[in-house]
Amino acid sequence: MPTIDDRLHELGITLPNAPAPGGSYVPVVLASGMAYVAGQIPAVDGEIRFTGTVGRDVNEDTAREAAKTCALNILAALRAALDGDLDRVRRCVKLGVFVQCVEDFDRQPEVANSASDVMLAVFGEAGRHARFAVGANALPRNVTVEIDAVFEIV
Repeated sequence: MPTIDDRLHELGITLPNAPAPGGSYVPVVLASGMAYVAGQIPAVDGEIRFTGTVGRDVNEDTAREAAKTCALNILAALRAALDGDLDRVRRCVKLGVFVQCVEDFDRQPEVANSASDVMLAVFGEAGRHARFAVGANALPRNVTVEIDAVFEIV
């Protein structure tokens, strides 16, 4: 049976190093068969890759790339918390997606789909999840997207 690492390789996905927390919190809390992943921003190796407001500074396609980067950081943080073993994931339960955008931008779900698509590609049916996608007038460090996640684990 192929592993999640095999699946990542098949998809051409190389996870970044697990991001360090940006404050007084831990990146992942494991409790009662669940993994709660703190909000991840679109940074790679400590460098923020996507900043600005959708509809003013960046377009929707750029925001989708930011969401994908956040999803990869979620997986990297989760992998680190699970001692490198993403096969412990039973399912992705929920994503919470925040999109920094202008007041009349209403396509947050389309931006969030990029992160959802990563979970589906990596975990298959176990990647189907509940989700919210909302607009925000500001996000930390002016990032375009921030996403948190909840996973069921064994």
